[in-house]
Amino acid sequence: MDDSGSHDSAIEFRNVSYRLDGGRELLSQLNLQILRGETLVLLGRSGSGKTTTLKLINHLLAPSEGEIRVEGRSTTTEWDVIRLRRMIGYVIQDVGLFPHFTVERNVALVPKIEKWPAERIQRRVRELLHLVGLDSQIASRYPRELSGGQRQRVGVARALAADPPILLMDEPFGALDPITRAELQREFLSLQNRLQKTVVFVTHDMREALLLGTRIALIEAGRLVALNTPEEFLNSKDPLVVAYVDAFRTDLKTSDKRGNS
Repeated sequence: MDDSGSHDSAIEFRNVSYRLDGGRELLSQLNLQILRGETLVLLGRSGSGKTTTLKLINHLLAPSEGEIRVEGRSTTTEWDVIRLRRMIGYVIQDVGLFPHFTVERNVALVPKIEKWPAERIQRRVRELLHLVGLDSQIASRYPRELSGGQRQRVGVARALAADPPILLMDEPFGALDPITRAELQREFLSLQNRLQKTVVFVTHDMREALLLGTRIALIEAGRLVALNTPEEFLNSKDPLVVAYVDAFRTDLKTSDKRGNS
């Protein structure tokens, strides 16, 4: 495959398939370019292949076929896997903070591994806590002492600690109550406007996809069905996209009726 047009891509999937050892295919012949500075939302039902796609990017999984390129280099043959993962922030739904570390130690983890000077690390922790809307006094607390929303903010701060160009987010707000989730979605949009990271964001929530995505990649049964801007997605004639949009609009009408009753 030639590289024409790929210079603006931070991440490329080239005919990528992924199969389990038993032969079941979770991802099939995926071709996808993720552009620098965009938020690409992977939308689909549970088990559709969204998280598999995400884990292939930072080589938590290796492709059974095809090639994934990050910043123009193959994740299989041209990247040292440790260096690759350190340039990619990773945020998951249950955060994965170390419970025996304070907030400060959790956020400082990668900069410390990278041997940043102590003063620079402290400054970066304070800066990031402020960036994600947390008081610096929270730095000395442990994850068990925080609310779900606070822990998720700390997870985002930790992912951004070493200023990685790429951020992977796997349903990061899915376990939160609706009000906290809406707050964090707004904060994410504000952060992304300022930082312009390349973000790959997994969700099964179409409202979230339309709100946060620069483009939406709809995945069904391990295959890429559609790749559209939010506006194009809402106006698509693809039968599966139409089904998603119809379900979304029905949901909105139901919510409106409940709100007015």
